Amino acid sequence: MNVSGKRVLIAFVSIVSIAAIVGAAIPSHSAYAANITSRSLTLEGTGNVANDINADGIPDGGSMPGATVNHLFTFTLPTSTTVNSISFEYCTTADVDIGGTCTPPTGLNVSGATLGTSSGDGTGFDTIHVTSNNDLYLSSTGGVNPTNTSSTIELDGVVNQDATNCGGSANCTFFVRITTYTSSDATTGATDAGTVTASTSTQIILTGTMPESLIFCTGGHIDISATSGLPDCSTASSGSVSFNQLFSPTGSTWATSQFAASTNAGSGYVVTVNGPTLASGGSNTITAIGATAAASAIGTAQFGMNLVDDSADPTIGSSSTNPITYYNGDSAGTGGAVNPVADGVDYKGQPKANFDTASSYAFHANNGATVNNNIIAASDNGGAGPTDSQRFTSTYIVNVPGNQPAGTYTTTLTYICTPTF
Repeated sequence: MNVSGKRVLIAFVSIVSIAAIVGAAIPSHSAYAANITSRSLTLEGTGNVANDINADGIPDGGSMPGATVNHLFTFTLPTSTTVNSISFEYCTTADVDIGGTCTPPTGLNVSGATLGTSSGDGTGFDTIHVTSNNDLYLSSTGGVNPTNTSSTIELDGVVNQDATNCGGSANCTFFVRITTYTSSDATTGATDAGTVTASTSTQIILTGTMPESLIFCTGGHIDISATSGLPDCSTASSGSVSFNQLFSPTGSTWATSQFAASTNAGSGYVVTVNGPTLASGGSNTITAIGATAAASAIGTAQFGMNLVDDSADPTIGSSSTNPITYYNGDSAGTGGAVNPVADGVDYKGQPKANFDTASSYAFHANNGATVNNNIIAASDNGGAGPTDSQRFTSTYIVNVPGNQPAGTYTTTLTYICTPTF
């Protein structure tokens, strides 16, 4: 009996020893940790071109394979016990029992991680400790007393996995086990735990080409689009325009036409008008004012033009029978000169010298043999460059002397817009 009793005693001791060994292998937090709630992991780009692994001048996105990015953890700690450290363990699988086996994700590396922004309870963790390529913890100098509110911690400088780590796929899913501890070195006194997951992903690369562009149109009138607020060249009316009244030595006669232009040319555009002065029967003409602007002079042979609002010109703007209707560079269509924005970036078009002063007109007659005799507009407000579409109104004026031969006077003017790329 004594022998049997001894054997029983030995067996009992052996069982107790085995139980002690198993208890040491399973971290205590697996039995006592509460569940961290409202937890998530957002992969964020750094916004730093220095981390651009594609060398395309664009900062890498947070889920880009192989990129150095930031990992933003959001969570709520439910236990009120003071916490002195929090660990982040990156694994290839999730595990309900936080004490389970963790296989490090190949290629993922937190060894160069730094502590980024934080909020809520996360602000109490002020020092980072990296223990391996897939494991780190944060300690708290004064301890954190959880407030059961949404909190964040950002880990900056984490290297994502890439296609070589996921069997050729760029979409690598990984898991992060988060655990809080009462100890300052994330080894004992586990209080709360939870797992989050994220994945790298294939980048979608869109490629498109903006070609060299010039939009230019002329006509009697060009509408402003109700949707874009820009000139709509599809509405340009016929370029055949008539003067407001018969020519007379006792009063000025006028007509208008319009043109619109936009370009992405680096040095912008220049608009010229080429053509002869008004003529009838081939031999009778009305003298062009010339390249230097001059005021309207009733009773004198004059043909000229400008690109500004002449509604205040007493020789044409006060006509009671057919007052001038003037639209220029504005979306409302209520009149006014072309008005480039102050910084000269989006709207750079403007009338050029000799064509930019109200009640003053110029025109150098030519038949196309001489180029650029009438440079009437350019996109050089604040320096030559590309510009959005603007609408210009050309006003033509005619004065004649009493001995001007009778007849029908016409001319054909060619507007040329030349962009320089």
